Amino acid sequence: MFYWFLKTIVIGPIVRLVFRPWVEGEEHIPEEGAAIFASNHLSFSDSIFLPLVVSRRVTFLAKSDYFTGRGIKGRLTAAFFKGVGQLPVDRSGGKASNAALSSGLKVLRRGELLGIYPEGTRSPDGRLYRGRTGVARMALEGKVTVIPVAMIGTDKAQPTGKVIPRIMRVGVRVGKPLDFSRYEGMEDDRFVLRSITDEIMYELMLLSGQEYVDMYATSMKDRLVSAARAKARELQDAAKPGSAAPELEEALDAAEGKARPSRDATDDRADDGDDENRADGDADGDAPVVAAS
Repeated sequence: MFYWFLKTIVIGPIVRLVFRPWVEGEEHIPEEGAAIFASNHLSFSDSIFLPLVVSRRVTFLAKSDYFTGRGIKGRLTAAFFKGVGQLPVDRSGGKASNAALSSGLKVLRRGELLGIYPEGTRSPDGRLYRGRTGVARMALEGKVTVIPVAMIGTDKAQPTGKVIPRIMRVGVRVGKPLDFSRYEGMEDDRFVLRSITDEIMYELMLLSGQEYVDMYATSMKDRLVSAARAKARELQDAAKPGSAAPELEEALDAAEGKARPSRDATDDRADDGDDENRADGDADGDAPVVAAS
């Protein structure tokens, strides 16, 4: 009930009016029966725009962190995610993966539409990353078709970290249903699961026009975080007294030169000695410290 209230009365009309989302391939959306929507994942708002252009209810699997926040904000966040049709799942792996599979299969067995992001997380840079095989296993065990869906422009409307989205048109491109019934009974074959997943990701690449990267998005995020930390350490080291980068030292010397009294030009020999002593003092830690940003 709350889902339809948000979709048809509260969020839906406002989003349609402001963002005017467009949709292509609407004829590929089944009017009844279970199916999996496998979508690329560019933005937090993907889970809002996709259900908005589909007349039927779409249930997504979302990380459990969204449902366990504390305080008023946490309760409001949990209520919102439940309201827009998302189920909490633990993505830590192992038994948690089986629980996520079970939650998804319950939705499919009710004859409903299930939304999945095979990449497992939002793209860190707008490219399409390697899919995880859970979508393939769910398709085989649920005996349903997979409908590839490409979100267009949502990363520009609401980049990662941006709370208030930018007002612009976004799109949803729906592809032809993919039938994997030829692999029935092979849901425990990891090579089959990888083959199915790669086929889904290939269709998403064609639909979205994204560059494909054959690595997991989470691995790329780890690399970016490591690179950012290394850069921060470099900046901190450069800001320490006596260890500044050459460009920084030149800038400091130039600043000191501008502040030096005009007598520098009248007594060269005395200033040579002063400069040498000043340089020694800087090397011992008297140079100004520049804070890293």
